[in-house]
Amino acid sequence: MPGKIEQRLADLKIELPNAAAPMANYVPAVRTGNLLYVSGQVCNWNGERRYVGKLGAEISIEDGKKAARTCGLNLLAQIKRYLDGDLDRVVRIVRVGGFVNATPDFKDQPSVVNGASDLMVEVFEDAGRHARTAVGVGSLPGGAAVEVDVILEIK
Repeated sequence: MPGKIEQRLADLKIELPNAAAPMANYVPAVRTGNLLYVSGQVCNWNGERRYVGKLGAEISIEDGKKAARTCGLNLLAQIKRYLDGDLDRVVRIVRVGGFVNATPDFKDQPSVVNGASDLMVEVFEDAGRHARTAVGVGSLPGGAAVEVDVILEIK
């Protein structure tokens, strides 16, 4: 029988990608106490690069939001893998960090990172409400438009 969060994903028709392997010398997630720190995830889908480019140039704000949501789905896949498939062990999403590959004059990073934030609230409801950072950067791995990381409380 699926858990509450798995059922919620099914009801929302949200599919998770496969959890990606690290691209360098790091681990996907580290637990300390009851906090799980999940490494930044870019907007790839099962190994396929999506949303490559800069906000304020070739990527629109709407596509940026979709890119951030894709990052969020990758984060959920990493969390699910770390928790041996039991997303009901998530107590709270504590903090989301969003990095937006943007031109120097782009100023709408918060709207872009809402793609990931909205997903966390959609899936975890009140437990998905979190503190957040949304910053613009000059480049991201593989030219990704967005990268997002997360800190969460688990049981």
